[in-house]
Amino acid sequence: MSRFPKISETFVLYEILEIIRMGYSVEVFPLIREREGIVHPEAQPIVDQAHYSKPFGRKILAAHAYWLRRRPRIYLQTLAGVIAANIGSPKFLARALIVLLQAAWFAREMERLGVTHVHAHFATHPALAAYVVKRLAGISYSFTVHADDIYTQRPMLAEKIRQARQVVSISDYNRRFLERLYGDLARAKVTVVHCGVDVGVFAPRPAPAPRAEFHIACVARMEEKKGHTYLLDACAHLRDRGVPVRCHLIGDGELRPEVEAQIARLNLGEVVELHGRQPRGRVKELLAAADVMVLPSITTAEGRQEGIPVALMEAMATELPVVSTRTSGIPELIEHGRSGLLVPERDAEALTRALLLLATNRDLGPRLGAAGRARVLAEFDLRENARMLSRILTTDLAAPLDTVKLERAF
Repeated sequence: MSRFPKISETFVLYEILEIIRMGYSVEVFPLIREREGIVHPEAQPIVDQAHYSKPFGRKILAAHAYWLRRRPRIYLQTLAGVIAANIGSPKFLARALIVLLQAAWFAREMERLGVTHVHAHFATHPALAAYVVKRLAGISYSFTVHADDIYTQRPMLAEKIRQARQVVSISDYNRRFLERLYGDLARAKVTVVHCGVDVGVFAPRPAPAPRAEFHIACVARMEEKKGHTYLLDACAHLRDRGVPVRCHLIGDGELRPEVEAQIARLNLGEVVELHGRQPRGRVKELLAAADVMVLPSITTAEGRQEGIPVALMEAMATELPVVSTRTSGIPELIEHGRSGLLVPERDAEALTRALLLLATNRDLGPRLGAAGRARVLAEFDLRENARMLSRILTTDLAAPLDTVKLERAF
């Protein structure tokens, strides 16, 4: 993956942990060592054993010298191909060259370890690293596509798909998107495996004690596509209509200054509480104390949008009712009026009406919450989806599925 351990990418961490629990041997190759202030405790053992590298250094140069001696034609062709495919964007070219430097060492290290298959999360630089590993070391690879890694810029994506043994999509929306772009190539390679949540950890919560205030939780990075601005507008509308409301924002990001400015502008200081980044245990506590989870996601002008947010799955697994928008793959998770409520994106008034419905009809929330958990159990259970992924990753291996020892590199 690009960064590890990244607290907002729980879907990567817990997928790794579930694959390990199933008995597979996992080697982790991050492109960048993330150094956030908060780390999920479960990530630490993986961090301690991960194969971190810097793009420059003796071992990197030694790996490149090794491949230049061993496979000079393929090495030079790969270098030229990566440069040619990314030359149109200085930013992508610079990053691609750094990935190329690291990937040569990844390939050498994976060969030494006896890795039999590589899986990458995200179609951008992680998939490029897997592609280079295959070119140099001949190790097969697959990759998972999520959201922004395919919706905006797609350098070398057709070639990455062509060379991959399999492409995993976290949503049917993504699968159809790739088929529109790449036709039969995508139809032959792309399989849908949803991200999932641990339904044992995110178990049904006790019903909150009766209270006057209506508590809203939003678990999301503070970035444009998450739509915080519309939630804050809705909170102001609810307050102005006499609804005693409290809003808990869990997460951080580059737009925090804008969020804080809007809170001040709307005089929401007594309504909105900023909790910042939180580990999974604390997120679970905040969800348990809420009356609804809201994620008013949007599609940005640049085309950035959601995949299927894991934060919504976590809330639904606890039987907390959810409100979100009809964008990208979200309707694959939430059936409007049955397992949650969906509103048009960028519509603060529609969001206000949905929240007002839940705030004034206290029987609706439990009904939506119970159906939401049933939906997660049916298609978004981490263990079941990890089993599906393991079958995809071992399909072409010679040994029977239940005896294969898979070395999987992320």
